[in-house]
Amino acid sequence: MDVGARAAELAGPLEMFPPVDFCCAYGSSLLPNNDNKSAMVDYILGVAEPVQWHAEITRVADGIGVGVHFNPFVQWKDKMIKYGVVGMQELARDLLAWDRFYLSGRLQKPVRILVDNYDIEKVNAVNLKAATSAALLLSSPEFTEEELYSKICSLSYMGDLRMLFAEDKNKVNKIVKGSFGSFHKMYKPFIAEYITDGLLKSSTNGPQKAFEQDCGLSASQSLFSSLPWTIRAGLKTAEKVTRDAGGAIPQVAVSSRQEAINCTRRVLRRLVMVSSARQAVSGVLAAGGVNAVRYLGKKMCRAWRSRVP
Repeated sequence: MDVGARAAELAGPLEMFPPVDFCCAYGSSLLPNNDNKSAMVDYILGVAEPVQWHAEITRVADGIGVGVHFNPFVQWKDKMIKYGVVGMQELARDLLAWDRFYLSGRLQKPVRILVDNYDIEKVNAVNLKAATSAALLLSSPEFTEEELYSKICSLSYMGDLRMLFAEDKNKVNKIVKGSFGSFHKMYKPFIAEYITDGLLKSSTNGPQKAFEQDCGLSASQSLFSSLPWTIRAGLKTAEKVTRDAGGAIPQVAVSSRQEAINCTRRVLRRLVMVSSARQAVSGVLAAGGVNAVRYLGKKMCRAWRSRVP
């Protein structure tokens, strides 16, 4: 199936919804190496007024969850889909600020954008650059291109309670290997920027690139300063920093690379842990007990199979 036909097929379920301002499809069913054509396709729908679009479940998503409600096991023709509804302001805020690090983490991985009335793809570039910076901080001095994408992919699973019992332990590896070309296309501009800035050196290592990064204090400060304020505010020194008269976000200096690493890891784990827990509770309340148990059961079966030798 060619790209145009596949895009049209993925956009088909939008026929049963009111108009949306943003839509992307994602998940394992889109991986080129996935032969399971019956797998559920996942969607994120961005709308200007979630209260009007999805009045009842929006109350649960905003009050208990992380601003987005997912409704699984929705039948469309001969396919099963899962869709999530989020306000455009909440979507943009999470991409730029990582205040919940939920949808921002999802869009750090390859997705298929089907509708984009608000130019979210450009907004997401800020999110992708920040993900590159965080992954570099958490990486060793030398690494391969695949290892970098694995580190980026793993950011949104740090502290995720579902990884303990309801997710495939090989999930990150499968996502990266199945979408390596898409990761390369997404992150190539930011890798090139950091090479130009002298933070990275690249060389060819067989079919993929190998990298060596500058781990000095200046380079570490540069990476850390490009992270959202939500992360930088995790530094103990940031507690004493206030915004200037113009309201600009202040710069927080780290005293060592290890301090930057520890802060980034600690804040991301806390964000992901809280968001995954809140979203799990929101899903049970909004989707209903039967659907929630059914969805969790499928995930736990996959997780169990991934752990059996």
